[in-house]
Amino acid sequence: MDVLTDLLRGAQARQSTVRQLIQRPPWALTFADPPDLTLVTILAGHCWIGFDEPARPPRRLAAGDIALLTGDADHTVRDDPGTPPQVVIRDGRKESLSAEPVASQPLRPRTYGDGLPGATVMVRTAYTLHGAVGARLLDLLPPLAIVAAGPRTRATLELLSAEVVRDEPGQDAVLHRLLDLLLALVLREWCIRPGGKIPDRTNAFADPAISGALNLLHGNPAHRWSVAELAGRAGMSRAAFAARFTELVGRPPLSYLTDWRMTLAADLLRDSDAPIAIVARTVGYQDAFAFSTAFKRARGVSPSAWRRSAIDPD
Repeated sequence: MDVLTDLLRGAQARQSTVRQLIQRPPWALTFADPPDLTLVTILAGHCWIGFDEPARPPRRLAAGDIALLTGDADHTVRDDPGTPPQVVIRDGRKESLSAEPVASQPLRPRTYGDGLPGATVMVRTAYTLHGAVGARLLDLLPPLAIVAAGPRTRATLELLSAEVVRDEPGQDAVLHRLLDLLLALVLREWCIRPGGKIPDRTNAFADPAISGALNLLHGNPAHRWSVAELAGRAGMSRAAFAARFTELVGRPPLSYLTDWRMTLAADLLRDSDAPIAIVARTVGYQDAFAFSTAFKRARGVSPSAWRRSAIDPD
């Protein structure tokens, strides 16, 4: 299993909202208290998207472009950088900031705006992510990443444009699977392009030997991996492999493995009532005491304390 697949599976991305917005200038929408991860997809026209901070200027999106946003900072989508916010959307409710707020009447299923010719058409999808794996995925992503229009996403966007306005049996299932596909495509496009930053802010995916080693670690984290075995699988000497892995990933191979095991263990402790010894074996520790020591070193608390805090945060 490759790294991105493993992260997406563990993060269990779920859509909380899917909305198509059709707006003619001037318009500006601020989204307050956003979820873990948001996709803004431009189907027609263009817009500007940003965080309303001087240090982070807004970015322009054209038809076919997709913006990926993470974190809890408010962001604004508008027709022009000079258009002031007209509406704030917070907790699913709209608050008007202008005497002439942006049009938002229902037009079709999941579709709002003015619906007039020449408008910008976009789909905004809000995702929630799960547990420690979800947090790890978010940590590897920037506040704003843009994937430009291209052949790899075009067919999915065409399907999304056709399906988002329909109201037929199984419609939610169709949309959610399309959006899962779109999210995976966007993350893949972003992380394999020059300067992509998964995993751990590196270009490790571009190196076949190191990428292959990462896939081995994620495919079987409970295996008793050694640097020598990983180096042999990569066709490199032990010293050369360890140096190359550390350079690209930012930490030594076994340190990366331990960190990933602790991430998996944190979610197993949170989401199941399996005994700690079983959790330990699942992530590669035959000795529950050694596992508890490693977990406390990584998380600052014992496995049992972590589980209690996950059940009762107060």
